[in-house]
Amino acid sequence: MMFKRFSRSRSWLCAALLALACSAQANDLKVIAPNAVKEAVVEIASRFEKDTGLRVSFTWGGSEAIAKRVADGEVFDVVVNTSSGVDRMAADGKLVSGSRTDFSRSAVAAAARSGLPRPDVSSVNALRATLLDAQSIAISSGASGRYLEQLFQKLGVAEQIKSKIRQPPSGAQIGDMLARGEADLGFQQVTELMHAQGFQYLGPLPAELQNYTVWASGIHSSAPQADAARAFTRALSAPASGASIRKSGMEPM
Repeated sequence: MMFKRFSRSRSWLCAALLALACSAQANDLKVIAPNAVKEAVVEIASRFEKDTGLRVSFTWGGSEAIAKRVADGEVFDVVVNTSSGVDRMAADGKLVSGSRTDFSRSAVAAAARSGLPRPDVSSVNALRATLLDAQSIAISSGASGRYLEQLFQKLGVAEQIKSKIRQPPSGAQIGDMLARGEADLGFQQVTELMHAQGFQYLGPLPAELQNYTVWASGIHSSAPQADAARAFTRALSAPASGASIRKSGMEPM
């Protein structure tokens, strides 16, 4: 009899703990953000959690994939994306108008497959020659990829290298493609290449060809925790977050 009471008591306790865990998870501040800002945003979120006692739950993806998920009706408290992407989502009513907060910008960088002679991307002419010599070139489907398509036109090599281009779905890591030998040359946000391994990091594009992506946060129009979302967006852009942003390879705004 006592064993049965103990079993019922233990079952009740387990159910209570499960309900408490589910409640805590439901109250997490839900943030969706691009892989390009992951290192800095995670570090900033860790301090935010210590300061506020709130827990931040992340969903990661490419900027285009994030925009689609929000457009399709997924609800998050905070949405991080390119500044133009945040503007588009706000115009569509998915994000609170005027909630856009810019917090960093990142450059486009180049990398190459390990084992190859180190390509030269240090000047306009050197980059053009490297593009023409490469057997295969990987670019992202996000902000850097859109810019590179324009840059190839500007350099006058778009048609010559068209058959060499490898463009994976939004969110894919170009560094992983290089490490697997699926491309000889690759381009992506500097934050997604400079700390990764398995390939040669070549550095940012030449200054005269460089393009910066501004990263911003916005509050979802249906955010369950709007006040906490506003606090988190302030934390991202706070001066105290500058060191984390710089360490990741970006510049604070």
